[in-house]
Amino acid sequence: MPAFTMNDADLNAIVAFIHDQKQKSESLGGGRRSVEPADLATGNADAGRAYFNGAGGCAGCHSATGDLAHVASKYQGLVLLQRMLYPSGRPAPARPRATITLASGDIVSAPLASEDEFTIVILDPAGQRQTYKKTDVKFKIDDPMSAHFDLLGKYTDADMHNVFAYLDTMK
Repeated sequence: MPAFTMNDADLNAIVAFIHDQKQKSESLGGGRRSVEPADLATGNADAGRAYFNGAGGCAGCHSATGDLAHVASKYQGLVLLQRMLYPSGRPAPARPRATITLASGDIVSAPLASEDEFTIVILDPAGQRQTYKKTDVKFKIDDPMSAHFDLLGKYTDADMHNVFAYLDTMK
């Protein structure tokens, strides 16, 4: 982005605007750390089950009697909702895997260590990092967590509350 040349009055006006916007957003109650149980208890568990097994695609990776059995005994309220939307913690989410096709035609499949615009880094069987320039290879990344992130843009408020209500029945 090119540099801007501003006089002190213009710069002070921008700073004042940013401070004003910050105060307005804080007055709206953003960033809350708790939610009343009654706010979460507005979903329909049957509709949540239908979404879980259907349009949401959750059942493709999760099982109500397997990995999610008793999930509502481990997590309640806002923590359960947060785990549903942004899974993390223990057990640790599965690490993404990269499948790399080298110029020679050889294929390497290993856990992804990192990725940026120019390189892809995997962990070899000994745990050592192997770096490849993206321009030199073809690659595919399989990230089990991507489905959760994709759903964030698709969930309606009703979907979230319904799936939460369904998960909350798994005690």
